[in-house]
Amino acid sequence: MNTEQYSLLIKIWIAFGIVLFPVLLSITVPYGRHSRKDWGPMIPNRLGWMIMELPTLVMFIVFFLVGPNPVNLVTLIFFLLYTIHYSNRAIIFPLRTHTSKKFMPLIIAIFAIFFNLINGFINGYYFGTVSVGYGIEWLYDIRFISGGILFLLGMAINLKSDNVLLALRHSEKNGYSIPTGGLFNYISCPNFFGEILEWTGFAIMTWSPAALAFAVWTIVNLVPRALDHHRWYWEKFPDYPAERKAVIPFIV
Repeated sequence: MNTEQYSLLIKIWIAFGIVLFPVLLSITVPYGRHSRKDWGPMIPNRLGWMIMELPTLVMFIVFFLVGPNPVNLVTLIFFLLYTIHYSNRAIIFPLRTHTSKKFMPLIIAIFAIFFNLINGFINGYYFGTVSVGYGIEWLYDIRFISGGILFLLGMAINLKSDNVLLALRHSEKNGYSIPTGGLFNYISCPNFFGEILEWTGFAIMTWSPAALAFAVWTIVNLVPRALDHHRWYWEKFPDYPAERKAVIPFIV
């Protein structure tokens, strides 16, 4: 794939996400707490989660390492941030969940695999082949510093929120109750907010079109999901705090 073809792929991928956004706002994707059996064959939730998330980790590692670009300190940092996040999402997080009796539609896993294959490819290929390189001076660039801070802040919020939700599920027979504390006092889905901050920060610190596409798709996927969760909380818990927003404190 030459540079022109790669650039066209990124543009098409971003445009597709923007077009898909209103569609996702109008439907509730049936997995997790929204899972339904009328979307075709079902598979165990934990297995589905792992096979959904692993492709982006594998694709990113392969295309990052097999490309002709040399790995230096800067790109190694990018590599570690991406792989640490997805090692947690694809392996550690599903193993920590108690979802032995929960299932998800196979078609949802297939859609997610398609997304993650493309996402892992465009980001790994960018650093491994397309990028003209990051000199050591990039470590002192305001984009690297500000984006890195945003990424780490988002990761901390994401991990903290996941821990709160997992603890609640382990303590409640039905698996769900109203989460409280920290950003849960302001939004229903701080875990999603954390991921949005992470990949927005990654786009800034790498200043790459591939990471920009990832940030756009993170918003496209997670904002509708957060709104669905928010409505679900309202429907399930009559005493749900009225002042909470869905995903961005005080705004959405």
